[in-house]
Amino acid sequence: MTTSKDLFERAQLYIPGGVNSPVRAFTSVGGTPVFFREAKGSIMVDVEGKEYIDYIGSWGPMILGHCHPPVLEALKNAADKSTSFGAPTDLETDIAELICNMMPAVDKVRMVNSGTEACMSAIRVARAYTNREKFIKFEGCYHGHADAFLIKAGSGAITLGVPNSPGVTTGTAKDTLLARFNDLAQVEEVLNANKGEVAAIIIEPVGGNMGCIPPQKGFLEGLRKLCDAHGAVLIFDEVMTGFRLSAGGAHKRFNVQPDMVCMGKIIGGGMPVGAFGGKEDIMNMVAPLGPVYQAGTLSGNPLAMSCGYTLLKELSDNPSIYTELEEKTIYLEKGMRNVFDKYNLKVCINRLGSMISFHFNIDAVSNFDDACNADANYFKKVFHGMLKRGIYLAPSAFETLFIARTHTQELLDKTIQALDESIQEIEG
Repeated sequence: MTTSKDLFERAQLYIPGGVNSPVRAFTSVGGTPVFFREAKGSIMVDVEGKEYIDYIGSWGPMILGHCHPPVLEALKNAADKSTSFGAPTDLETDIAELICNMMPAVDKVRMVNSGTEACMSAIRVARAYTNREKFIKFEGCYHGHADAFLIKAGSGAITLGVPNSPGVTTGTAKDTLLARFNDLAQVEEVLNANKGEVAAIIIEPVGGNMGCIPPQKGFLEGLRKLCDAHGAVLIFDEVMTGFRLSAGGAHKRFNVQPDMVCMGKIIGGGMPVGAFGGKEDIMNMVAPLGPVYQAGTLSGNPLAMSCGYTLLKELSDNPSIYTELEEKTIYLEKGMRNVFDKYNLKVCINRLGSMISFHFNIDAVSNFDDACNADANYFKKVFHGMLKRGIYLAPSAFETLFIARTHTQELLDKTIQALDESIQEIEG
C-alpha cells in the first residue's frame, strides 16, 4: 500500500519542499504531511484509507461541506460546455450581480484567479485612485504572496518595512507601513507620520492567519474614521471572512463600510478564484473603463463562476445557515473549554461565527505579538494527538479552524473526545 510518507518522498524530488503551499509541509508541527485522495461532507480520506474529521475545509470555502451535490452538479454542467472560453459569458454577470446584491460595500466587482491577485490589484487601484504610493498593513494579517505584502516591521512601529522574503526589493518594501492589529492609536501615529502619502489601509477584518482574532470594539469603526480623515482607501480582505461570517461578509456583520473588498475561495465554491470590488467611482478606475491595467485569461472562467454562483445563491437564500454554523461552533467551543478546564490548562479560545482557534499558556490573544507568545510546542503535541485520532486541524498554531454545515453533533462530540484523550496522553 502506498503511504503518505512514500508520496512525500517522491514529491520532494519534483516539487520544492514536496508541497505547493508551504504550510502543507508540516514544518511548524513536525512529521509527515498527510496526502488525501477524497472528501465528502466534513470527512476526508487519506491515501491509506484513514478517515479524518476536517477542520480546514480547503481553508474556508467548504462552508457547506466537500462535494456539496448542487455545486458538483453545477461543475459537471459547466465542464460539459467548456472549461474555459477566454471570452465573456453570462455566468460572470450572474455572479457579479449576486455579489453586489449580497455585499453592501460592493457596487462593481472584477473577477481574478486568487486571493493574492485580488489584494494585489486592490492596492494598485487604491494607489491610482489616491495618486499616493504607501499603504498600511497589519502584522499577522496575510494578503497573499505579492511582493508588497511580504514585509516585516523594522526596529520601530513607524519604521519603513523591510522584506522578509528574498526576492522582494527594498524599493518595494519602502512603501509598505506596518501597524499592530487592534491598536488604533498606532495606526493614527503611522498616518500622521506619513501625512498625505498613504493610499490605503488593508486589513483582514477578522484576523485569520494568526489564529482567529476578532476586532476589538470600535477598532474597525476607528479605521473607517481615520481613512476618511486622511483620504485613504479602506480595504477589507475578506478572502476568509467573505460569505462565511454572514451572507454579506464581515463588513455587513460589523456594519462598517470599507471602500473596497477582496474575495477568494468561497466565491468559486472551492474552485481557484478571487475577486475585488468596491465603490463605483473606485472600480471605474479599472481597465478598460479606466487607466489601471488588470487582466487574466482565466478570470471569470465558467467552472468557478458556475460553482460559486450555486454556493452563494444557497447562502443568500438560506440565512438560517449562519445561525446553524454559529450554534455548532459555540457547541464545539464549550466542549473544548470543558476539556481544557478539566486539566487546568491556561488556554485562550477565540471565536467569531464559524471561525475558531485556541492558543496555549496565554490569557488573551488580540494581535500577532500575542499569538507569537502562545505555547506553540504544546499546540504541536495536541495537533499530533488529534491527527492520530482522526481529527485534521490546520498544521500550524497560527491558523483558524473552520466549521462547516456538515459538521454534525456526532462529529463535534468525536472531536471533543479526541481532544480529551490527546491532552490526557500529553499530561500523563
